[in-house]
Amino acid sequence: MSFEKILIVEDDLVVRNLLQSIFLRHKLAVTCADTLANAAAALGREPFDLMVLDLRLPDGDGLRLLEQVSTMPERPLAIMITGYGSIESAVACMRAGAFDYVLKPFSPSQIDVILRKAQTYRQLVKVNSLLSDDPDDADGLLVGRSAAMSRLRQLIERVAPTDATVLITGESGTGKEMISREFYRRSPRRGQPFIKVNCAAISQNLIESEFFGHERGAFTGATERREGRFELANNGTLLLDEVSEIPASLQAKLLRVLQEREFERVGGSRTIKVNVRIIATSNRDLLSYVQAGEFRQDLYYRLNVFPVHVPSLRERTDDIPLLAEHFLRRFTRKHGVKVTGFSDSARGAMMAYRWPGNVRELQNTIERAVILSESGRPVNASALGLPVEIDAAAIAAAAQVWDAPSVVEPTAAIVEAAPTGQEAAAGAVASPGVTDPAGQVLKLDELEKQAIRAALKQMGGNRTQAAAALGISIRTLRNKLQEYREAGDPIDVGMDSTDA
Repeated sequence: MSFEKILIVEDDLVVRNLLQSIFLRHKLAVTCADTLANAAAALGREPFDLMVLDLRLPDGDGLRLLEQVSTMPERPLAIMITGYGSIESAVACMRAGAFDYVLKPFSPSQIDVILRKAQTYRQLVKVNSLLSDDPDDADGLLVGRSAAMSRLRQLIERVAPTDATVLITGESGTGKEMISREFYRRSPRRGQPFIKVNCAAISQNLIESEFFGHERGAFTGATERREGRFELANNGTLLLDEVSEIPASLQAKLLRVLQEREFERVGGSRTIKVNVRIIATSNRDLLSYVQAGEFRQDLYYRLNVFPVHVPSLRERTDDIPLLAEHFLRRFTRKHGVKVTGFSDSARGAMMAYRWPGNVRELQNTIERAVILSESGRPVNASALGLPVEIDAAAIAAAAQVWDAPSVVEPTAAIVEAAPTGQEAAAGAVASPGVTDPAGQVLKLDELEKQAIRAALKQMGGNRTQAAAALGISIRTLRNKLQEYREAGDPIDVGMDSTDA
């Protein structure tokens, strides 16, 4: 985002001409004034982005004008210049709201540096007014051990470092915005603005102004110039949330911006160029919208450069235990309730439920259950309040998934960070792979046995540490060892097996 209009308030003709030539070189519109009275008149006629103000003027102190400007609704950034600098005057100017303080004589390069700093500062101020804090579940991004989440992590790792436009689809509540933030965090633009515009939450009368900004007087109520989201996201990333809701009247203009990277504000004629990476999300089938004539085909293909589908929770039920435990830890900290995990019935209820609201519904359900639960006791099924039947079979099925080792597909290139003990066990397990030395594919129960044997060996026979490294409960590990003994294959023979 660049400045457009500059006001120079300086009575020295040589200095004034030097400043004017510097700003004209940057293709900025310059207005000059040689007195406080002329400067006040100029400020009353039109808004300015930047004011360069001499501290001593023929009709008074520039500090007085600076104090008046600080109360204006469209106040420009102010750079104070003086040939009589002192610490006291510098402090007074900064307290009155000056952006910078420059001593005469100065060089053009000094002004160039200050101009860049001022433009960056103005963009940050505008961007911060739009931003909310990152979601409080940012530390839980991409939690999951399912094959679907493994593939999604691989896609993000490969595509995030590029400038490719990404279209993220999936049901409501699956975490599409979180995924978009992960693309941003892993991109070279992560130090630049990340601006979101919710296309479904803005009225059709205002959405063009939200996208591209407007000039003063462009329509009723446009009392000042406003930068749009594309302009504020310059050099960064723009998230078009629920892009399917963009009205047909705006789709052609959006297509032009995506193709040409330029636009004009509403009511303006000046072409503004931007360098923005686009990430779009939708919970709709955009292709069906195209076929129904409700969404431009060329815009669809421009957005769909790299499609990413976020699976529903029904497609990744193996991740429910990890997500549930993650949300439990967060909300016990947040609300100061010391619950001790989930009861067997609560686990059974969560695994039996279909979760139409996906991860968001799971998160809200667990937060409510934490609040309703007694301190020092586990969350039970009644606290969850899920409309499902829970029987012994459901509880048994849930236990198998809940206590399953956290093993990711062998082809997964990206895995969640694990505790040190688990990393050590994983290293010990890695050598057998999924085939035996003869090249024969091993069955899952044999892989499981090898993993347990390796973990016990790595932990010196300590069952508690081995269970933690494998991501299962100590009870599950004991049951497995008992099964192996009854089958005549006691894998912990020769180890100093302990539970502590």
